[in-house]
Amino acid sequence: MGQMKGKDRWNDLIELGMYVLAGCCFVYFLVRGNGTKMFQAVLIVAVLQLIRLLVKWTKTTMFTSLRFCVLLFIFVTMFIANEFGFYGVIPYLDKIEHLFSGVILCFIGLLIYSKAAHHQEGTEPPSSKVAVWLCFFFSVAMASVWEIYEFATDHLFGLNSQNGSLLDTMTDIICGTSGAILTACYLAMKARRKTLPLVDVR
Repeated sequence: MGQMKGKDRWNDLIELGMYVLAGCCFVYFLVRGNGTKMFQAVLIVAVLQLIRLLVKWTKTTMFTSLRFCVLLFIFVTMFIANEFGFYGVIPYLDKIEHLFSGVILCFIGLLIYSKAAHHQEGTEPPSSKVAVWLCFFFSVAMASVWEIYEFATDHLFGLNSQNGSLLDTMTDIICGTSGAILTACYLAMKARRKTLPLVDVR
């Protein structure tokens, strides 16, 4: 328990650093007169606050691994990719983001299963095997849902999220699925050692 609190303090420091970095970016781009980048800095703070409000509203305890992955995902997608404009610098940055999303969605699936299982009074403890399979399938399904969303917005609003390419779509799904597979394997090992977060193993 003390180790978990120690790790969560690291997450607190990471989040605090992101607020400071967003503030520095806002001031820098204010001086340069770049309104778009200023808005992105504000959006980063808004997203961080929205996550906190969502966690508080749902009365959910976000375990350490999930929180770290979410913060890392926000840093890569919103700071590295958008605020600093590294899409054209780092090869396959978009695919790295989809890989990360597979990891995060797998943890979210575990959180959903765990929360639902513990709300059913008088039932058996949640099964770690079911939890791992559910979070894996949840992650893969959501990767496909995201591509459906991109396909719909591209055709309805004339966007180019999928680069008009089936190859881009399938590669994104494969990256998301790969992230889900890696995370499911990690969770399966945790379950075997009876250290799967928030789930009573049996």
